Parts: sequence; C-alpha cells; structure tokens
Amino acid sequence: MEALEAIKTRRSIRKFRSDPVPEEILEQILDAARWAPSAKNSQTWKFIVIKDLKIITDIAEVLRWGRFIPQAPVVIAVVVDPRLTPHPVEDGTLAAYSMLLAIHALGLGGCWVDPSYREEIIAPMLGISGEEKLISLIPIGYADETPVMPRKELRDIVFINRL
Repeated sequence: MEALEAIKTRRSIRKFRSDPVPEEILEQILDAARWAPSAKNSQTWKFIVIKDLKIITDIAEVLRWGRFIPQAPVVIAVVVDPRLTPHPVEDGTLAAYSMLLAIHALGLGGCWVDPSYREEIIAPMLGISGEEKLISLIPIGYADETPVMPRKELRDIVFINRL
C-alpha cells in the first residue's frame, strides 16, 4: 500500500476477528516502529508483545476505553525511558503511529489506547519499572469492522502565517 493511501485510509479498529496474527507480520509491524524518528535518534522505546489473554483481560478491566482489547489476539505496549530522551511522549507516539500505519498497510487493524490514567496499575502487570513510561497499548488483529470517519476540510484547519 502506498504511504499516502495508508495515511488516508487507516482507521481505529475496535472489533477483531479471532484469527491469529502471523509472527512474520508481527515482526514487520515491530520493525516499522523501530524506524520511527526519535529525539536525537535516541531510540529509547521498548515494545512488549502481549499474547496472554489473562494479561490482556486484566489490563482491559482497568481501562475505561479499552474494554474491547481482549478481542484482539495480540496487544503491543509501547514503553519509553524518559531518562534517555528529552521527548519520551513524542518518541513513543511516533513509534506507535508507525506501527499503526504498518498494521493497516499489512491488512490488519489496530487502535491507539491511552493507558496513562491507569499506568500505575498496568505497568507492574507488564514488568515496567517506575522509571519507564507506558505510552500506548495497541491491540492488533484482523478487522471485523470498517469504520467510516469524515475529515474536516483543509480550508477549515489550515492557516497561513497566523490563526
């Protein structure tokens, strides 16, 4: 899939089929994240691949907007060490978005799930130290929905020189 097409057609998927994600596709998704830009090329991210349904379910139970994630056969947690980069949130977010584009381009679906408001509960479940920051959880699987979301017109959001 061409890059601009992937950007324009990617959607957040919250309903998944039960088919497993092949390891070679999972590796391509993780590799795409590895190529994301980071401050000073710090590459401080770590990715936890979660396949254990009990762990996924335990995480979902504490997330108000993540109750759907046990439908996905795999979830990737994006973790960054703030001690090693001046921009941990931005670095982790860029890696997560690279993953989301790769997920879509490879024929699967995914969704950004914000764990920050429950990080103190979820981090210990995943062995994340108190020094590291959990940026995102991304459930991944074959989509069982095709959301259509409208976009604002460029004329409504683009300004020249000032607002």
